[in-house]
Amino acid sequence: MKKFLSLLIITAISTGLWAQTKPATGTTAADSLMNAMNKSETKNEPVIATFKSTRLILGSTTETVKKKNLNFLVIHRFGDFAGSQGGGKTFFGLDNSSDIYIGFEYGISNNLDVEFGRSKFAQQIDLGLKYAVLHQTSDNSSPVAITLLGKAGVKAYTDDVAFQTFGDRFAYVGQAIIARKFSSAFSLQISPTFVRHNSVFPYVAGNEKDMFALGVAGRLKVTKRLGIVVDYAHPFSSFRSNATGADAFYDPLGVGLEIETGGHVFTIVFSNAKAITESNYLSNTQSDWGKGQFRLGFTISRMFSFSPKEKKNDKY
Repeated sequence: MKKFLSLLIITAISTGLWAQTKPATGTTAADSLMNAMNKSETKNEPVIATFKSTRLILGSTTETVKKKNLNFLVIHRFGDFAGSQGGGKTFFGLDNSSDIYIGFEYGISNNLDVEFGRSKFAQQIDLGLKYAVLHQTSDNSSPVAITLLGKAGVKAYTDDVAFQTFGDRFAYVGQAIIARKFSSAFSLQISPTFVRHNSVFPYVAGNEKDMFALGVAGRLKVTKRLGIVVDYAHPFSSFRSNATGADAFYDPLGVGLEIETGGHVFTIVFSNAKAITESNYLSNTQSDWGKGQFRLGFTISRMFSFSPKEKKNDKY
């Protein structure tokens, strides 16, 4: 009986030791646990999906289009919701459009994309580059994400007495977008911006060609697919600060509801900015929320992949 018990104990111990050893690697369960602990301590992964789209309401986010992907954008702003130019006679602005933007963003690499778009407002054509220079990391070794944006726009067809030469039609935007995802539900960003017009826009005595502005935007996730977004910008301009009456300027402000539907991100917005591109809405927002001069709008963002690997895995 003793021999039987001894044999049973030896067999149990041998079986336990064999179960703790992975035949393929020869590591024990204790080794695997220690490796997992070390891995979690050195975890330094980039934080993803700070925002759901490359744009919020007014401006861009830190998100870039991944390599060999194309983002197709349709952005629309209707007419005044209320006030003298809105109300029932224009079906609360739906009869009119203040701006329509059709844009394309293509990922050259995961951190660099090229952008092209055309606006109804001032009939402007834009070309830009967007580069993610820094990513927020999960261990906070990098607490923020930073993306740089540079754009050049030309009002190729607009008639304006300010345009004496074709070069006068150009405008430029340089922007640093700094964002942090504070939790799975809340993200915030600031966007220091420099705008340059070769000819003052709008063409009014005393207006400046060069201007700095600061944008602040945030997103609050309500459900898995739904979020509330807010976008605000303040141009630092003595000309705009001192203008009054019919010539007064106002800070652009937009609020909206963002809906993610698979490959689409759809945003319904209200904003006092008539224009969509940065050089236009920062320079020429003269609509007052208090007078009902805000407008309904929407943004549709649709991503397409040209990567063979992703196409192979695409089940749609």
